[in-house]
Amino acid sequence: MGLVVLAAGCQRFSGGRNYAAPLPATPTTPVGSGALAPLDPNAPQVGTAGLDPTAAPADLASNPIAAPSGAQEIGRTDLLGGWSLTSAGESCKAFMTLTTWSGGYRANTRGCVTPALTGIAAWDLNGKQVVLKDGTGVIVAQLYSSAPGRFDGQTSTGAPISLYR
Repeated sequence: MGLVVLAAGCQRFSGGRNYAAPLPATPTTPVGSGALAPLDPNAPQVGTAGLDPTAAPADLASNPIAAPSGAQEIGRTDLLGGWSLTSAGESCKAFMTLTTWSGGYRANTRGCVTPALTGIAAWDLNGKQVVLKDGTGVIVAQLYSSAPGRFDGQTSTGAPISLYR
């Protein structure tokens, strides 16, 4: 009996286990090669609704708002990070990065309710102007620096909008 136990123990620790060979690597589709599907398929379409769903959106691309006389020079790094965002009585957060993305750089919002603000997906600079865009590249808002750490402007529906720290 002792001989059987000893033989079983030797087999267990001798490394005699038969492991399956690892599978070969499988090529995958690169990230970013196509359009990303929405996380929530029931979410409203971005770029089709403004802050007021009954209001006709302004064409900010062909009719940009004029720069106020006190508009300050800005650089890309001036916009990086987290911002408080207010528009038409709504308050939420906006985040800007320098990750390049369709139409500029990546942006997103948190805690926003209206489709226009939740749809913000990119930002870009056009001279002294900050342009916020949705996931399809439609301009959601245009803003200018009114003070250090503050940008004011209007949305595509004509509502005032502010980013501030």
